[in-house]
Amino acid sequence: MNKEHRFDLRARTKGFALAVLRLYSSLPRTTEAQILGKQVLRSGTSVGAHYREAARARSSAEFVSKIQGGLQELEETVYWLELLVEAGIVDRSHLCDLFQEAEELISIFVSSVKTARKSR
Repeated sequence: MNKEHRFDLRARTKGFALAVLRLYSSLPRTTEAQILGKQVLRSGTSVGAHYREAARARSSAEFVSKIQGGLQELEETVYWLELLVEAGIVDRSHLCDLFQEAEELISIFVSSVKTARKSR
């Protein structure tokens, strides 16, 4: 990720979604892999949608609600990624970047919620 995108959450959340799409496309065609893959696909691609909705929020409360929705999707994505690893479907080393980006986005979203709540 280039330095400019590092601070652009629109670009980061879209990049996260694209990485999740690439992961899904690379999964084996077994039933287990496809079921877990569809779950991670759904949650991982919705993070950016929540962020965009938050950016258009009409109030601080609405902003917090949308960011919290994104946080829930990030936590769910991490859960499905962990299951892919623990089920032996994907080697953890192939998901290091996704895990790291999810954790960084979680930290940013948590900080955003705290800041928004303080400013009310």
